[in-house]
Formats: sequence, C-alpha cells, structure tokens
Amino acid sequence: MTAETYTNPVLNADWSDPDVVRVGDDFYLTASSFGRAPGLPLLHSRDLVNWTLVGHAVDRLEPAKEFAAPRHDCGVWAPSLRHHDDRFWIFWGDPDQGIFQVNAPAIRGPWTRPHLVKAGKGLIDPCPLWDDETGEAYLVHAWAKSRSGVKNRLTGHRMHPDGTALLDEGKLIVDGDRIPGWFTLEGPKLYKHDGWFWILAPAGGVETGWQGAFRAREFFGPYEERIVLEQKDTDVNGPHQGGWVRTPSGEDWFLHFQQCGAYGRVVHLQPMRWDTDGWPVLGNDGAPVTVHRRPDLPTQPPAAPATDDDFPGGRFGRQWSWTANLRDGWATQHSGDGLRLTCVRSADAHDLRKLPHILTQRLPGNPCAVEVGLRLDSEEPGARAGLAVLGDAFGWIGLQRGADGAVHVVHRFAEAVAERERDAEHARLAPEGRVRLRIEAGDGARCRFLHDIGDGWTSSGPVFAATPWRWVGALLGLFALAPAGAGHAGAATFTHFRIDPQ
Repeated sequence: MTAETYTNPVLNADWSDPDVVRVGDDFYLTASSFGRAPGLPLLHSRDLVNWTLVGHAVDRLEPAKEFAAPRHDCGVWAPSLRHHDDRFWIFWGDPDQGIFQVNAPAIRGPWTRPHLVKAGKGLIDPCPLWDDETGEAYLVHAWAKSRSGVKNRLTGHRMHPDGTALLDEGKLIVDGDRIPGWFTLEGPKLYKHDGWFWILAPAGGVETGWQGAFRAREFFGPYEERIVLEQKDTDVNGPHQGGWVRTPSGEDWFLHFQQCGAYGRVVHLQPMRWDTDGWPVLGNDGAPVTVHRRPDLPTQPPAAPATDDDFPGGRFGRQWSWTANLRDGWATQHSGDGLRLTCVRSADAHDLRKLPHILTQRLPGNPCAVEVGLRLDSEEPGARAGLAVLGDAFGWIGLQRGADGAVHVVHRFAEAVAERERDAEHARLAPEGRVRLRIEAGDGARCRFLHDIGDGWTSSGPVFAATPWRWVGALLGLFALAPAGAGHAGAATFTHFRIDPQ
C-alpha cells in the first residue's frame, strides 16, 4: 500500500453485512450485531478506507425479555442504512420477530426506539427506498428458511412514506429458483438509478457466493439479472453482500464482506463503474481487488475502530458490547481507572456461552497480542474473572478464589460439543490476587494463553483454535462471575486492555 493505494480488507474484523451511505462529505456504515448490546454499530469515514466507530443505534434489543440471555446468532441481521428527509434510517430483520426500524436526526442520535414495521418469522435483510421522483416509498426483503421454510426469493412492498408500516401484503419480485444455478438469494439493497430500480443482492452462501445485480423499470418487476462480482482466480472467497455509494466527484464504490472463519466477515472496498449496457461492474472486471487506487477523496490520516481501553472512571469504550441486554450492577463507575465488573452469580458458571454479562469486542483479523491486567476482589469461593476467546468453543485464562481462600491462576476451555468447561492447565497460586493476562492470536486464529504473576510471562496449556458461532466471528471477552448463591460476591478489576499487532 502507498499513499495513492489501499489494501483490502479495509475493515479487518467481523463487521458483518455492511451497508453504507454518504451525507455531504461524510460516509457512514452499519453492520449486523446479532444478539449483542448495544447493537447496530455506527462507523464514520471521509475516504472509505479509514473508519472509526462513533456509536450504536440501539442500546437494548427488543423485545427486551427475549434478549435477557445470550442469543448469539439471533437479533440484528443485515441492516440497511439510508438518509432521507434529513434523518438517518436503519431497517433490519430479526428472523424471529420481523422487520424493525430506527431513525435519528444525526448519526450520533438520539435514535428512536426500535419500531416493528412488520411482524413475522423469517423476514430478513430489509431495505427501504424513497423515490424522490414520485414520492412513493418501497421496501424489499429476503427470507430465512430456518424460520419460514422459504428462501432464495425477494419480496417487495409499498411502504408508508413515514417508514412506519407496509401498505400491502407483498409480492414476489425475484424468484431465485427460476434463475439457473442461483441459490440462497438474500441481502438485497434497493436503489433508483438512471431510470431503473436496482436491487444489488448476493447469492450462493456466505463462504462461496457471488454478488448479483437486478434491474427493472417498475419496482414490482420484471427484473433481469447479472453476476457482477465473484471470486474468479483470487483469494477472496464469497465476495458479496454490501452497499453501493457515490462520492461527491461522481466515483462509485462498493463495500462488501468476505467470510474468514473465526475472524467473521471482514469488509472489502471495490471500485465500481457502469458498462455500455448500463450494468454495474465491480472490482477488476468482476473480480475482487486486493490493492487499488484510493477513492478520489481528501487524504485522511490512518484510522481504525478503537480496541485499546484504560477504562477511565470505570467506563468502557464504545468498542465493547455485552452478550445480552445490560442489567444494572454488572459494571461500576468509580473515581479511578479500571473496569470494575461485579462477580455476577450464575448457575451457568461452567459455560461462558450461556452468560449475558460478558463484555466483548471483535477478534482482529490479523495476528495480534491481547493483554489486560486483572485483580480479583472477591472472597467468595469459586468466584473467578478472566480474559476469554468466545465462540461455539471457548477458552479463557484468569483468576479464581479457591475453597482454601487462596487465589489461583486458572486456564480452561470447552470444545463446541462440550456442555461445560474443563482445565487446560494445572492451577497456579497468585499470591497477590493479581495477574497480567495475554492471548497471542496467530495465523488461523490459533491462540496461545499466557500469564504473569510478577515473574515474567508463562505459557499455559495447549494452543486453542478459536471458532466462530454460526454467523458471528469469535469474540474477545472480559468477565467476572461466581457460583449461584445468596449475597454480593465481590468484584474484579481489569486495567490497561491492549491489542498489539504481532
């Protein structure tokens, strides 16, 4: 990469199902957040290459009772971000609830509470369009077969211009079963351009799919289609599902994801042009680019979503999300620095996958070293706290108060099919109740766990290969917990969280 070029991926972590919009000289992006809270991350850029996280559009997932416990692969799927009538709008599908919408006068809010536009099972990937020429509003969505028994088709609706309701029962406007070789058609993004209604939609599955384009003179069709981006002879598997954006100078660009195992869905930026027949051409004649000329936009300093945190006053940065809706008392603000997490009592202390009070952020897509300091301030036998890599298998290293009153360094893991964790290493005494923890995540998200109780770094247990959930990449997590029982179980304090490239 030089000052004139960029290298993909431009967001090398799990910013799944991205969508993008330009307002003036600013670009904004949102992504799926599934069952984590806060949800609907909001990113900002001035050059489409360097992005920062500026907030979230949803504080709590709705209905709140459905997300009191972790539902890692459910919740907020494939949002669409638009700007209309001087407001930002985000529509998304919850496969178990229906199509939701929030809106705000500015990207940092205040955002409205989630509004259910259409209830139903399997309604996913909605995208609105306000037609400025006619004043009509429309919405298109896909289907999740796991909930509805239907997939590989797109349904179109007329929508009330205020975005609160759909005006009809919907009509099948694209049937992927009628297109030879197409399957798992989903993720539609709806546009009006050059007198055509355009639907940019992927098919073929997240690991092996392609990006399609559909166009029609009328919203309800008939649509014709083309494949406009696919792997071809590159290393970018399944390049698809994203959004088109135009710069102030008239350049067109497309942001999409690539499925990368435990790292989740990383985000690529593709150049986009229009051929002589009026169809979009993405990447290098339909193949994804790795290095390319930067967009014609003012040069910006290097930037990326934050990862490090000193937890000033006990507050944590916006890069963190809980594994379910937040409850009072999980984290305590105070006068000093450091994250103070309550040792929440739980009958599921043996399985981090079931705990709602794990504070998480995305595992970086490049090899890295993750470090944090920890002090266990709990006298409760069995109380523990640590640093975890969380997926459908998990591993963690941290501190635990023993029945003898001593604090020990422990390292545990559970494979995907296991119902509870087991030791990865023999416990070691931590005389001061303090430790520094480190995870070295190498190629292929292979994680090596280490600890330092004052005598230098010591490796612990075997290498652990991080795994994703079904749709979510592996997460880094901080937690404190105690076995089920009565009364306050104390707390743990984390300091100086750092992620450094390896």
